[in-house]
Amino acid sequence: MTTPDYSSHFSRRNIPFGIASSAAHKVPQAVTRVENAVVFLHDLASAGLFATVADLPEGVFADTSLNQFAAQPRSTVHAVRQILGDADLGSFPAGSVEDVGQVTMHLPVQVGDFIGRASSVVVSGTDIERPIGQYRDKSKDGAIVDGASKAVDYEMEFAAIVGKPLAMNQRVLATDADEHIFGFVILNDWSEFRHQHIPWVVTLDALEPFKVPGPDRVQPVVKYLADPENATYAVAMQVEILSDASTTVIGRSNVKAMYWTARQMAAHTASAGAALRPGDILATGTVSGEGKGAHGCLLEATEGGKVPVSLDDGSTRAFLQDGDVVRMTAIAGDPASGVGFGECVGKLLPARPI
Repeated sequence: MTTPDYSSHFSRRNIPFGIASSAAHKVPQAVTRVENAVVFLHDLASAGLFATVADLPEGVFADTSLNQFAAQPRSTVHAVRQILGDADLGSFPAGSVEDVGQVTMHLPVQVGDFIGRASSVVVSGTDIERPIGQYRDKSKDGAIVDGASKAVDYEMEFAAIVGKPLAMNQRVLATDADEHIFGFVILNDWSEFRHQHIPWVVTLDALEPFKVPGPDRVQPVVKYLADPENATYAVAMQVEILSDASTTVIGRSNVKAMYWTARQMAAHTASAGAALRPGDILATGTVSGEGKGAHGCLLEATEGGKVPVSLDDGSTRAFLQDGDVVRMTAIAGDPASGVGFGECVGKLLPARPI
């Protein structure tokens, strides 16, 4: 299930895309969300709602991932969003609209690549098991031991989902990279052993009103990264730790503070000859600002575990404890914008014995 608590994030100014199933729609398929209403798009397509959208592949919204739709030109995605944004929910076919509390959300895309770890990507709401590995035990003169990790962390990141493909050994300039970005998600990089993101992909069209210049360049960049617009987005992000007795905000930051933009990430990835494939994830790394309370991971907030943070129940954390729940949220512009991302939430479970 998914939560109704973020209905204000999903106004008609948003119209994100995801994959959902329900008792009435047993096979996962494409959906959008308007407040707490989840709309099954294949039902609408079958009724002819998108008949005016040129070159929209037949059956694209019946797919179990958004990859084929994401690969379409931005003009096609724009046309679908326009129709959905202008339509009256009451005019949709019977059974095509369900309450958000009655659906199950799935990963929105089949991930082709995420720095070699596509198989580690899970959707928000999935429990995360503490990993087991090898490390140097400082209490044993640095001896290498195996066991459950003692330093599990979160990393609050903003990630682009690749749409229109780019063949291997082709190149793209930062100024042209938007054509290859379908949209964005919140991503929690759990100490790089698991990667969890929200079920809703927020499109570039939805974020267009929140486009802002990024930080000034401290020195000239190479040609393929040059972007006179230096465009990024004003997206406020927040991370909380929920323990048994409290909910504590640990960090708040903003995507606009990141030095490198999504356009530049896409151009840099392609510069070495890597292909861009629908569903690929291009993540920013930890979104952190300056000063106390602006860090996107515990490693930074605790100065490497040396200065634990205090939770509202009086307990402290240098790193995450079993049973902790990490919740990340984000919204474009101000809280009343109507364009948000919902939540990315996961609970840390004890390590499973080998």
